[in-house]
Amino acid sequence: MIPEKIKFGCLLEKGVAEVKEMKLPELKEDELLVKQEACNICTTDYQQWLGLREHQGYPMAGGHECSGTVIAKGAAVGDIYEVGDKVSVVYDYCGYCDECKHGEVTSCENIKQFGKNYSEEYYGIFGFANYFIRKAKSFVKMNPELPASEAAFVEPLSSVIQNMKKLRVKSGTDTVVVIGAGTMGLLNAETARAFGARVIVSELMEKKLNVAQEMGFETINPKEVDAVAKVKELTNGKGADIVVVAVGATAANNQALEMVKPKDGKISMYAAGYPAPDMDVDPNKIHYMRLELIGTYGSTLEDFADAAEMLNTGRVDVSKLVETHIPLADIQEAFKTASTPGNFRVSVTLN
Repeated sequence: MIPEKIKFGCLLEKGVAEVKEMKLPELKEDELLVKQEACNICTTDYQQWLGLREHQGYPMAGGHECSGTVIAKGAAVGDIYEVGDKVSVVYDYCGYCDECKHGEVTSCENIKQFGKNYSEEYYGIFGFANYFIRKAKSFVKMNPELPASEAAFVEPLSSVIQNMKKLRVKSGTDTVVVIGAGTMGLLNAETARAFGARVIVSELMEKKLNVAQEMGFETINPKEVDAVAKVKELTNGKGADIVVVAVGATAANNQALEMVKPKDGKISMYAAGYPAPDMDVDPNKIHYMRLELIGTYGSTLEDFADAAEMLNTGRVDVSKLVETHIPLADIQEAFKTASTPGNFRVSVTLN
């Protein structure tokens, strides 16, 4: 049954999330109508709720880590998707700008990530909607046995996969240290391990350390030991081949510079911080160490496809990265929980 109206979560201003209602748009020939089942609250979402990303605009019908079931399709979709298929959302994109031609769909020049692409009134891509219509090209197919909240990890995992590709992780030889065991830190750790690296996780919070250990990672607690010295000890004095900075903090940035090996090491500046953290970088040190400082943001179409494959086959397991499930009706409580320090992903259940 196709609904006449949809309900969706929306940020109206700092600290205010409410459920709104609007008429469901008409299904076009190249689109899918999806009954969205879960949307996870990402750092970008709750930081705007906290007032740290006011530049994204209000009202924000946000949420982009979502998955659901196809319940109707346009005539031109063909047999690519069928009613009943489980899918996860990819950012919409035009397909013909210079960025899209290179697969860089999250940098599309014509369809902005958090623009008013689906509504004249609301910013965002309506991830927190119980039903929504999108272009068929804006989905990837998911394993029907994968829980909706885990299938919703396609978007964040795609950005982590891009990170691993840029870092050129070498299977069987590289030691990767991940600073920060939050959701994205452990997702980087899990993916680096899937790429064949030895992974060490450094984290201050006991709860996060426990989860990292449950996931089978070597861990370091900087409250108990000198993290830099411990990394050197665990790598026979060499240092890490790669350090992924998965927390936006000046101390983490500077620590990475000390942990990385003295020649041909790589540091991934994965996390953004608001306000922006500092980094005390000596250009001569970069020069003589042949050090690579690597930034990464967004994903390509290939990254999204790879993320779906890794989740669908179990190469990456995100089951321990979902903190709790909260219904759409309690969207304000969901944002409060998601923004609580130490928590992993909060999944908003939509139907």
